[in-house]
Amino acid sequence: MKLKPLADRVVVKPLEDEDKSPGGIILPDTAKEKPMKGEIISVGPGSLNDKGERVKLEVKKGDVVIYGKYSGTDFKMNNEDYLILRESDILAIVEK
Repeated sequence: MKLKPLADRVVVKPLEDEDKSPGGIILPDTAKEKPMKGEIISVGPGSLNDKGERVKLEVKKGDVVIYGKYSGTDFKMNNEDYLILRESDILAIVEK
């Protein structure tokens, strides 16, 4: 099943952090924080401006992004976790 977001929304697959702390301590699931980094799976066509013209998104499929900790809407599809959020909720693109 494909998922196509509307307007300026994107679908993100959260990337889990490592199970170890910087000191090497293995963290249980209850101690982990909510991910704030993910890979964009799908992007919407963009929003409309005042003139009715489509404004394209700055992000694209495959980009790894940083987003606000409590941004967007979480959902599950095919036993995978995803997040739908607006482009304005994305704080940065991680460049390689």
